[in-house]
Amino acid sequence: QPITPDLLMTPSDQGNVDLDVDFAADRGNWTGKLDFLLSCIGYCVGLGNVWRFPYRAYTNGGGAFLVPYFLMLAICGIPLFFLELSLGQFSSLGPLAVWKISPLFKGAGAAMLLIVGLVAIYYNMIIAYVLFYLFASLTSNLPWEHCGNWWNTDLCLEHRGSKDGNGALPLNLTSTVSPSEEYWSRYVLHIQGSRGIGSPGQIRWNLCLCLLLAWVIVFLCILKGVKSSGKVVYFTATFPYLILLMLLVRGVTLPGAWKGIQFYLTPQFHHLLSSKVWIEAALQIFYSLGVGFGGLLTFASYNTFHQNIYRDTFIVTLGNAITSILAGFAIFSVLGYMSQELGVPVDQVAKAGPGLAFVVYPQAMTMLPLSPFWSFLFFFMLLTLGLDSQFAFLETIVTAVTDEFPYYLRPKKAVFSGLICVAMYLMGLVLTTDGGMYWLVLLDDYSASFGLMVAVITTCLAVTRVYGIQRFCRDIHMMLGFKPGLYFRACWLFLSPATLLALLVYSIVKYQPSEYGSYRFPAWAELLGILMGLLSCLMIPAGMLVAVLREEGSLWERLQQASRPALDWGPSLEENRTGMYVATLAGSQSPKPLMVHMRKYGGITSFENTAIEVDREIAEEEESMM
Repeated sequence: QPITPDLLMTPSDQGNVDLDVDFAADRGNWTGKLDFLLSCIGYCVGLGNVWRFPYRAYTNGGGAFLVPYFLMLAICGIPLFFLELSLGQFSSLGPLAVWKISPLFKGAGAAMLLIVGLVAIYYNMIIAYVLFYLFASLTSNLPWEHCGNWWNTDLCLEHRGSKDGNGALPLNLTSTVSPSEEYWSRYVLHIQGSRGIGSPGQIRWNLCLCLLLAWVIVFLCILKGVKSSGKVVYFTATFPYLILLMLLVRGVTLPGAWKGIQFYLTPQFHHLLSSKVWIEAALQIFYSLGVGFGGLLTFASYNTFHQNIYRDTFIVTLGNAITSILAGFAIFSVLGYMSQELGVPVDQVAKAGPGLAFVVYPQAMTMLPLSPFWSFLFFFMLLTLGLDSQFAFLETIVTAVTDEFPYYLRPKKAVFSGLICVAMYLMGLVLTTDGGMYWLVLLDDYSASFGLMVAVITTCLAVTRVYGIQRFCRDIHMMLGFKPGLYFRACWLFLSPATLLALLVYSIVKYQPSEYGSYRFPAWAELLGILMGLLSCLMIPAGMLVAVLREEGSLWERLQQASRPALDWGPSLEENRTGMYVATLAGSQSPKPLMVHMRKYGGITSFENTAIEVDREIAEEEESMM
């Protein structure tokens, strides 16, 4: 709606207006100077930095991959990161309410909310797996070190190269299975109890309890919103670096470590001629920085109005990239040692995703002295990396909904957060079954795929084309004291949307059905996944329909009115409203901003007619009283 009902109140309702303003002011802010920066670092630096980037680098040209990686960071990562932070900080609103900037596109906020909800369900299941391994490491002998357990099969073979005079004798890894792989698939997942995604089997109560513990940890950390999670990240965002450094030092001192590092970084520049490498680099940047999930916008909305997010953007994005590269050294140094011990090439032991975290790296840990200690450190690092990303997902959902219904939910934010956690825990129970991994793969492949790209492209175009790049840059100037330069404008207007559009087309053209190992998903599961992705896309036209139906006039007039910013769009606090935003906040008694608004954006809606009449009546009453 162009004007909120608060602006139609008479002076007799001023007490209620003051209450509304009090609620806006009581939204809360970060309590420390580093809270926001560390929260952003913790949110961006997650599991993908450890288990996706190193693998993507070595399969796409080694050191040569860094060329498209940093180029895509400059074209796509940094500009979109800064855009999302700017939107959140300027308005102090979550992913739904921020669309006062252009109510026609509020569906993009709803799409983000749906995506982040689906991701939060399965992401916490990964944290539950990490907790399972963390507890399993509290022993003198790691349970995945040897065969001979009840879950092992006849194919189980302890993959330890036997030595002769010339070193390790090579092992035939194709016809045998390592103890760590059988521990993961047959004991942790108990996947043999399921015949496929359609028959998930029984709930694994040990995983069920680990998932419960993961949700309890998340709830306790977001109990008081950013005031509590902002303090937890001082540990969860910094401690992984200490562990990563320890693993790196331990890794590079192992025999054969240089073999793995060489394999990781040897440049193969002919790969740069392949479009796949550039697409992979853009995908890594896009998902690693967490753009489009609403987490950055949510965190920035709790900033003070003049926080230097321009500086923070470069600190977080470049820090994220450097962390990914360092993680590659820590991973591949250990994989190089492992390949030498087994007498096989590095590419036979290197994997990505859960295969690296729960099979290959745990197996490598068994070959080290004090293996339970190093295993505990590794999984504790994964836990802290995952938790602060999960904090952001939950805070995004809670903030988005409470900003829509502040008078009902904001005073009971802790209770509402608890209800969200309980609901998501119950929805995630299917992931704790024997066939839960199939559902996790389905969610991972489709929940944040093309739907997320469509939402980000829509956001970028709505802000720069509909709201206007000049107007948006002027808002940033009001907030930071300077306007974004040509680099940011060119990226926002052309380069970033074009890159995302290329990613979207590529992901559709190169679509491949989901699979897990040798298991191929049935057609109905594929269709369910595609519908999952399409549902978030459909939120955008659905939101447009709702916005248009709320307006009056012809279709074109409705579209124009719905695309204009709401009258109360702007900084949330009166003292930050300057220029055209002066006295346009709910509760302002000045009629002048109405005329400024109409001259600026053109047109008079039925709501504005009513507001003008109310303002005229107020002026006449004041004159009669005088």
